[in-house]
Amino acid sequence: MKHTRHLLLPLLLTGLLAPGVAAPSVATARTGGAPPAMAQAAVSRPAADDIRSRIAAVPGMRVVKENPAPAGYRSFALAYRQPVDHRHPGKGSFEQRLSLLHRSTVRPMVLYTNGYDLTYQEPAFRAEPTRIVEGNQLSVEQRYFGTSRPRPTDWSKLDIRQAASDHHRLIRALKTVYRAAWISTGGSKGGMATVYHRRFYPHDVAGSVAYSAPDNTDDRDDTAEDRFLRRVGSPACRSALTAVQRAMLGPRRAEMAVRLARWAAGQGYTFRTIGSADRVLELTALQLPMVFWMQKEETDGCGGIPRPSADGAALYAWFAGVTRLPAYADRHLAPVTASYYQLGTQLGFVSLAAPHLAGMLRYPGIQEVRTYVPRSIPLRFQPDAMPDIDRWVRQHGSELLFVYGEHDPARAEPFRTGRGSRDAHVYLAPHTNHLASIGKLAPRDRARATAALRRWAAVDRPTAS
Repeated sequence: MKHTRHLLLPLLLTGLLAPGVAAPSVATARTGGAPPAMAQAAVSRPAADDIRSRIAAVPGMRVVKENPAPAGYRSFALAYRQPVDHRHPGKGSFEQRLSLLHRSTVRPMVLYTNGYDLTYQEPAFRAEPTRIVEGNQLSVEQRYFGTSRPRPTDWSKLDIRQAASDHHRLIRALKTVYRAAWISTGGSKGGMATVYHRRFYPHDVAGSVAYSAPDNTDDRDDTAEDRFLRRVGSPACRSALTAVQRAMLGPRRAEMAVRLARWAAGQGYTFRTIGSADRVLELTALQLPMVFWMQKEETDGCGGIPRPSADGAALYAWFAGVTRLPAYADRHLAPVTASYYQLGTQLGFVSLAAPHLAGMLRYPGIQEVRTYVPRSIPLRFQPDAMPDIDRWVRQHGSELLFVYGEHDPARAEPFRTGRGSRDAHVYLAPHTNHLASIGKLAPRDRARATAALRRWAAVDRPTAS
């Protein structure tokens, strides 16, 4: 599954720009480098003092197991009973998967939202804010992802307010144990979810850090992304990407489609959702510049772009590696249907203009979100959802940090502060892609962001177990 998530990252992140894979987003979950040294979790403490017993005593909470943890922590897999519909809590429930890193009940708690499932995430993973404030961390699987999916599945109950209410109930439940300050954070789609939670429950946490979070307030207008991609990087790098796009959909198209179809057949993969290998090729060629800049930096990526005349195997291997072609197979799309449902109902999706590919495109509308969602699932877009979030940030948002990477297309439509914002800041990490972090900011901005985070978390509190 970790391999699957690696394949899905560019695909999901491309979708997020419509608005949300890491990182994360999925990706930002790895910005902290290698996991800390592992220590076997303690399991023999007196029941009266044991944090496991205290967590298990929270109504609706179930301790699934204890995992090995970083030194100084204990790690638990948890499940928390949530209503399918918070407006009508008696009409069904499901268990939401959680991962808890416990350090101390008097240390800050960081609510980490990745926006997807927890399958890929190591139990010992600590988000950047958790490391900065040396706090506890509660990682939350988004509703309708992974094992946190109601059965039967009522898709109408997957929306940003229901998900925010999940987080609200969790915080209220666990504040009986963790009474120090709470901070929320997430990257990409997880960063967006962090902001949405604050919109509906602004006083649940003392502050929030959202990494690489797009703010798509008008799903009908994607010109901001088009402008960004016309300017990012050097003219030579942009031209090299355009040349590959034209080769893939022009003279090399039949060859590349055959290579993709043969590979899929050999793996037992199908493209029923997207439609065919040729449709996948066209879709990924259209998205190539956006996906490239989300992953690459000019210094380590542009020099590797092949010429259109390159050997067929080399050209295909490069293109497949950047776009993660396997991610478009049915086997890998099915687990993330919920993500595309959200994009197609509230968050919005990006369709890039491609005048340089005129006469080469065969499938009008292939960039629409319906391409990824089975026809059996209804999609009705709610155009007021994102403007409402944007207004709240500019008019009422407080204790917010937004961190973007200079080369990341996510910042084509960023969150912005306004006259009503209080203690809210937007920072840009130079020469950085979708994996932006506070640690990658310029020194002065890094110091300011760190100081704000520590102030919200009140990290000068005494430490106790």
